[in-house]
Order: sequence, then structure tokens, then C-alpha cells
Amino acid sequence: MSPVLLLSLLLSVIPLAELVPEKPKRSALNQLTRLLLRKYNCGVRPVQNWTKPTTIYIDLIIQAVLDVDGQTQKVTTSIWYRQIWNDEFLVWDPDEFDGITEISLSSDAIWVPDLIISEFVDVGKSPVIPYVYVNCSGKVKNYKPIQVVSACHLEIYAFPFDKQNCTLTFRSWLHSVSEVDLALWRPAEEIANDTREFMNDGEWELLGVPSRYWTLNLEDRDYAQIQFNVLIRRRPLLYVVGLLIPSIFLMVVDVISFYLPPNSGTRITFKTSILLGYTVIRVNLMDEIPATAIKTPLIGVFFAVCMALLLLSLAMSIFVVKLLHYSEKEVKEMSMSACLLDKYGSMDQSLESTFTSMKTLDEVDQSGGYEFDLSPEPDLFSLTEVSSSESPLEKILQEVMSLRLYLQEEDTEATSQSYWVQLCLKVDKLLFCIYLLLVFIYVMTLLLLWHSWSSA
Repeated sequence: MSPVLLLSLLLSVIPLAELVPEKPKRSALNQLTRLLLRKYNCGVRPVQNWTKPTTIYIDLIIQAVLDVDGQTQKVTTSIWYRQIWNDEFLVWDPDEFDGITEISLSSDAIWVPDLIISEFVDVGKSPVIPYVYVNCSGKVKNYKPIQVVSACHLEIYAFPFDKQNCTLTFRSWLHSVSEVDLALWRPAEEIANDTREFMNDGEWELLGVPSRYWTLNLEDRDYAQIQFNVLIRRRPLLYVVGLLIPSIFLMVVDVISFYLPPNSGTRITFKTSILLGYTVIRVNLMDEIPATAIKTPLIGVFFAVCMALLLLSLAMSIFVVKLLHYSEKEVKEMSMSACLLDKYGSMDQSLESTFTSMKTLDEVDQSGGYEFDLSPEPDLFSLTEVSSSESPLEKILQEVMSLRLYLQEEDTEATSQSYWVQLCLKVDKLLFCIYLLLVFIYVMTLLLLWHSWSSA
């Protein structure tokens, strides 16, 4: 039998319907999706009565504070954001579709509210979530994580003991309150105290997220808004250890260096080394301090004043060392130093008594046959013989008197130099007390400012 006859015989026996494959039956989920989206218009607000507003319920959970930029006044925050609203066009009977009560739909296929964050300034690295959940009663749930880069008025005056209050204001961009209204999904107290998901091991500590509802009037139209205040506080331990403590140590060492003797020559070298080390620390830690174009942080003022005090301390030491190297005659020509020398006038009195005794000795020796000739130089005294004949005793007496006058002059010069050194040391002590007073006033002022800011 030929193959053609065999094939025709088989076709006559087997029905043609059994040779055609049967189309697979659509699933209930597929049928429900096609039914809901067949005549759905995503550009129309999902209400049967257009005068009825659509209420959007908002929920917010702060997950982390990623960055706080004081120079550009921006804050990057990671949040878990939820929107819930009712869509009257997405309703079905679960019994007709195998008991399905909730499905996921593409967010591009349905109406989604045009809510924005008013403080939004930049696009963050947020993951794209293309689906929303819809239940059989028409409730739509749009859950998504968002990385928000928002503008914030940062108060960094009390850095690193500062607190920040950054706002996230949600509102509809086009719809007024008569079309789109806003409400909180959870009670405001619960949202404000919900810190369980916050990453609490970083630099910032979350204090709370209070919220409030209000309406904004623009061009005779009211727009609903919900504002969340993100209250955060900086943990200052890192900056205290890295910035403040090294500066305080250098200031303490500078104060102790006043106990070095000013005439030894090492005090100025030591203070110069401290100033150089402080400058190096300040330059290396420049990037750690937030910068703004309007206000300077208090810690910046702290560093500037510390450097000014170190310079003042060095200038005081230079003044005392220079004063020690002045001669008595040069200092007497200065009005201020003359006043100080008048107070310590025992030096001049000793000199006057020396010259008085010398005049008395001159008169006595003239009556006995000898006279003293005082040369113009203060250290040259010569005993001039009156009589032509000299005995050995008279020569010995002459030598003894010359030696006495020389020793008396040396003792006068040593006493004068000792008084001058004591006067310079007293000036150094006075400058040290003034420096300590300035440091104390400065420290107390800083503590009061930081305390008043932290307790505000």
C-alpha cells in the first residue's frame, strides 16, 4: 500500500478536531488583570463622583541620615515611604476569581498621586519599584524606599554639639485640596516616636519625627500639605577626641612653659614649637569642620582664639627676654620703665651712698696730706700723693684704699644687675597672670555658649 493511501485512511478514521492542539485556559489572575485594565484610564482621578476628593494616606519611617553638608545646606536621608489611597475603578469580587483578594499591578498602568517633597533638590540613589499592591476593595498600597536629598537650614554654630531640624513636606504638585487631600496612616505620636528602624550607630542620633497637617494657599487655591520634622542630634565624641582634646593639651603645655626661666633662651624656642605643632594640627583637621558662607562654627572661633593666645604668649615671652637684655641706662630713658624703677629706688639710693662716702673719704685724706682724684671713668680711682716723700705704710694704705673702692664699685654693679633681673621676673609674673586670666575668661565663655545651645 502506498504512503498516500495510508495517510488518507488515517485522516478518515481520526477526527480533525483531535489533531489541533487545544488553547491553554487563562489563569484567574490573568483574567482579573485584563478585566481591571481593559478600560482603565490612568490619567483620570479614580472616583465615580468627580467632586469627591481622593484622600492619600502617608506613612514615613526614617532609616538613616546618610550625609549632612553644611556648605551646600543639604541633607541626604534614607526613608521608607508608604502611600495608601482608594481606587474606585479597581474593585472585584474574589469569589469570581478563585478567591484572589490582592494583586500587584504596574504603577505605570494605574493612576498614581503626584505627591512631591517640597524640599527636594537632587535625585538620590533610590531603587525603582515598578509595582503597587491592590486589594479587592480598591485600596492601593504603594510602598517604596526613597533616598531623599533635601534642602535644610543647618545651624552648625554649636558644632559638634549641634541639633538639626530638617523638614520633609509632602504635597500634591497640581491637585488642590478639593481634589487630593492628605492624611496620616498612623497616629502622629506613633510616627514621631518610631525609631526602631533607624541605624543608630552612626554620627547622628534620631530624636523624633513630629508631623503636622496644614494647607497652603496659592492663587486662591488651597493645597494640602503634611510636614515631617526630622529632629537629629550629632554625637560629639569623635570631634572631642580628634579636635578639642589636642588643642586643650597644647594650651595647657603653653601655660606650663611660663615656668621656664626667661633668661635661659629655651622658652621662646619651646613656645615656637608649640605654635608650629598647633598650626599643623589645624591644617590637617580643616576638612573635619563644616563650613558655611554665612556663619562660622563656634569651634572655628575656638581654634582661631587658641592660635591668637599662643601668639600672645610668644609675644609676652619675647618682650620679657628683650627687657632682660636692655641696659639700665637705656631703660631709664623709657617712661614706663622709669616709673617702675622709681618704685624700686633702692638701687639709686645705694649708688648715692657710695658716692657720698667717697666724697667724705676725700675730705679726710686731704686733711691728712692725701687727696683722691676721681677720673671721668667710674672704675678709675687714683690716689695722688701730696707730699714728696712716701713711707712704706703710706703706700700700703694707698693700695688698700684703691682695692676697697674697686670692690665697692663691683658690688654696686652686681646689686644693680640683681635688682634689674628681679624687676624683669616680676614683669614676667604679671604678664603670666594676665595670660591666665584671658584663658580662664575664654574657656568659661565657650562653656556657657555650648551649654546654652545644648540645653535649648
